[in-house]
Amino acid sequence: MENAHIKEGPEVLAYFGVTEDTGLSPDQFKRNLEKYGFNELPAEEGKTIWELVVEQFEDLLVRILLLAACISFVLAWFEEGEETVTAFVEPFVILLILIANAVVGVWQERNAESAIEALKEYEPEMGKVYRSDRKSVQQIKAREIVPGDVVEVSVGDKVPADIRIISVKSTTLRVDQSILTGESVSVIKHTDAVPDPRAVNQDKKNMLFSKKKIQTFLYGIY
Repeated sequence: MENAHIKEGPEVLAYFGVTEDTGLSPDQFKRNLEKYGFNELPAEEGKTIWELVVEQFEDLLVRILLLAACISFVLAWFEEGEETVTAFVEPFVILLILIANAVVGVWQERNAESAIEALKEYEPEMGKVYRSDRKSVQQIKAREIVPGDVVEVSVGDKVPADIRIISVKSTTLRVDQSILTGESVSVIKHTDAVPDPRAVNQDKKNMLFSKKKIQTFLYGIY
C-alpha cells in the first residue's frame, strides 16, 4: 500500500480486508504471497570488476574526455621538433584522470554491494503475526510475512518488515532507528496519520522500518 502513513489505522485495515484481531485468512495470504513475493531483499549477482570498469566509461562526459585524450595523443604523435615529448603530457594526464575516476567508481560500487550484504545480516529470522486460521498469535519466518499481515512486536524485538502502526499497548512507543538515521536516541512513534505524502522516513512517526529494535509492545500492519 503506497503512502500508508497518510491513512488512519482503520483505513489501512479496510484496504487489506483484515481486522486487528484476526489478520489475513489463508487464501488472502496465498494471494498476497503470489502478488508481492517473499519479504526479503532480492538476491542479486555481483558484477565482475570488468563490468564495473566498463560502466565507469558509459558516462557521456567521460567519453568526451576519452575522445579528447585520443585526439590529443594522435596530434602529439605527429608533433615534430623539441616539443614532441611535452606534447604527450596532455593526453597522459587526461588518461590518468580517467583511470583514477574509474578506480574510485569501482570502489564505490563495491562498497555499495557490501553495504547491501551487511544489511541482510540485520534481517530478523522470525516474526509474530495474527491470521484467521489461529486464535492466537503465531510465530513464522520473517520472509513469509506479506502485505496485509497484522504483526505483533514486543520489547527487544527487531521489526520483521516495514509496518504501519495500528495500536500501541503502552503509554509510549520508542524505537531505535540508529541504523536508518544515525540517531543515538530512540524515537517516539504514534498511530496518528501523517498528512504529508512526501514525508521522508524520519518524519513518518506512524511507521516502523525493518530491522529496527522496539522498546514497547504494539500491533502493526505490513
